[in-house]
Amino acid sequence: MEKIAGKNINKVVISLRSVLVCDDEPIIRMSLKNKLKELGFDEIRECGDGEQAVATALSTMPDIVILDVSMPKKDGITAAREIRQRLKIPIILLTACCDPDTVRRAKESGIGGFLAKPFREQDLWPAIELACAHADEVETLKEEVEDLRETLESRKVIEKAKGVLMRNQGLSEPEAFRRMQKLAMDKRKSMRQIAEAILLTES
Repeated sequence: MEKIAGKNINKVVISLRSVLVCDDEPIIRMSLKNKLKELGFDEIRECGDGEQAVATALSTMPDIVILDVSMPKKDGITAAREIRQRLKIPIILLTACCDPDTVRRAKESGIGGFLAKPFREQDLWPAIELACAHADEVETLKEEVEDLRETLESRKVIEKAKGVLMRNQGLSEPEAFRRMQKLAMDKRKSMRQIAEAILLTES
């Protein structure tokens, strides 16, 4: 813990060093920059519109982004969506009005936290914590879904290959499976690789 301006605050964990702040109001950017410095960020970039936000994020790859919802050229939610498509980083949305449609669009765009305008200094650190946790959960879920998809695809291929062995060599299902297992062990290949090889002989 470190005491700053008479208050005890937690410094941001060492993995979070850089931040991009985008708001079309210079006074808001300055206020955020000052507070972020207190929290331990030592690389703070800023811009004033959504197009600059996307370009700056993709070129500098910050650890976290804070975007105003209403900005010139491109709104914060659209900018967040484009950033999240390329960078799997936490994004916080600054907004004066959290209406249901804004919240829905923000969730669909991968935004992990909100800060109400005018923002209170004591709300910034919790918003950062929540956005980081949300980003981690989303990426973990995506990985789990991808692993499940791969597993299901592998099972389909293995089942087809078993059918080929059963039909061509007169094997029972358990025998066909054991044959594939032995081939996988002997050749030091995965079951899916063996199955794909068997299917290639049929084409």
